[in-house]
Amino acid sequence: MSDNPKLFPVFMNLVGKKVLVVGAGEVAARKIRLLLGTDAEIHIGAIHFSETVLTLTQAGTEAHFTLHQGPYQTEWLNDAWLVIAATQDRELNERIACEAEQRRIPVNVVDTRELCAFQVPAMVERGDLKVAISSGGHAPVIARRIRERIETLLDPSLSTLLAMTERYRPAIRRARPSLPQRRQFYNWLLDGPVSHELRSGNLAQAEFMLLSALKQAQEPAQGLVTLVGAGPGDPGLLTLNAQRALNEADVILHDRLVGADILALARRDAQCISVGKKAGENQDATQNRIHTLMKHYAEQGLHVVRLKGGDPFIFGRGGEELQFLREHDIAYRVVPGLTAALAGAAYAGIPLTHRDHAQSVRLLTAHRRPGQDIENWPALTQPGQTLVFYMGVKQIAALQTQLLQHGQSPDTAVAFIENATLKTQRVIQARVANMAEQAGEYNLQSPALIVVGDVVALGKDLAWFQSIMNQDTPEHATAKLN
Repeated sequence: MSDNPKLFPVFMNLVGKKVLVVGAGEVAARKIRLLLGTDAEIHIGAIHFSETVLTLTQAGTEAHFTLHQGPYQTEWLNDAWLVIAATQDRELNERIACEAEQRRIPVNVVDTRELCAFQVPAMVERGDLKVAISSGGHAPVIARRIRERIETLLDPSLSTLLAMTERYRPAIRRARPSLPQRRQFYNWLLDGPVSHELRSGNLAQAEFMLLSALKQAQEPAQGLVTLVGAGPGDPGLLTLNAQRALNEADVILHDRLVGADILALARRDAQCISVGKKAGENQDATQNRIHTLMKHYAEQGLHVVRLKGGDPFIFGRGGEELQFLREHDIAYRVVPGLTAALAGAAYAGIPLTHRDHAQSVRLLTAHRRPGQDIENWPALTQPGQTLVFYMGVKQIAALQTQLLQHGQSPDTAVAFIENATLKTQRVIQARVANMAEQAGEYNLQSPALIVVGDVVALGKDLAWFQSIMNQDTPEHATAKLN
């Protein structure tokens, strides 16, 4: 057999067919697990059977097993459709491969590419939907990594959707007799409200929507707006649901601070529109424009993703946007995101709570409506808590004054976390007594968090991200507490 074969991907029907697995150790067990869902007649031959293999044969699945105990016999190959050699004896594996090839039976020899007539791919399964990935035997680890990425993109509800479409397939063919009509209908099923109801576990509502659509000449153009939290910046902190929403979006309305690395994960043909607010702009006018755009695209039957930094409901005006959508009878969903306070503190090595230092956390915004000030300062300066201020770079001097006036110890530790979770992250440490001075000395820029509390001091020892990003460079300097 060729050392570098050109493989042709094939999905085989093994129902009732004999498949022989020679070997009964852990490697063989992995192959047997893959065969369980095929309804094949699984024959296993070995001198000794591991507990794992014996457990698989007694698991009560629909698979049929026949065990051949003893040294390998050529007769085991009789009537086999596939053979898998999974012993630890290379000479025996070569013999099995040779005898299988002589009988024109496709054979797979585990971890020996040159002896294989077929290879077992890395697989992603959603019911009857199967995605197979192969590296041609060059790098199985890479194939497994790609499988892991695909796993995150395919929602588990796809298996239910597939079963539903099979159940209603005759009705779909009657209602949409032409191929273009059916293609459009299936696209609507995948991207529209039926799929979203299934993801929420609402099977009855999903079936009702499907049947209602079949009674109409055209699929209903029901738009959807999904508020998605993009997290603080590191694309690796996106949730699986956030990634799926980006892959399904027709239009993405994103904040100014959402980075290109995150937008690159969106569907290629999605329309990306920056709607970020800028300093000096009329914030309410900008927010009204966002409302108008959401409504405009949703009324065209499109899936709109409103992509917001952090979490939509933590100082992101997500509540106002949902109220607007509800008032205009526009369907919506929410995908929470990791808010900057949690992620930024973690990347700075600052535990926001600690048994010895802080039993509560307060998240506050320093950017408020005109005339609206932070209330109850005396409660904010009580010991045993951590304060995290958002959008406070221009308010540092005022915050310092209020903290000191209401009893905060001048020695209380403060951290400014700039560009949290990004490669350009900086952590500047100070104390309440000199926080404004330190911010000026290090030219603190937005976006930045302000963390106040005894837990900040722990960041000197617990910081991990800073060392990765080379904390000795000016971009990642950390001011000492003084």
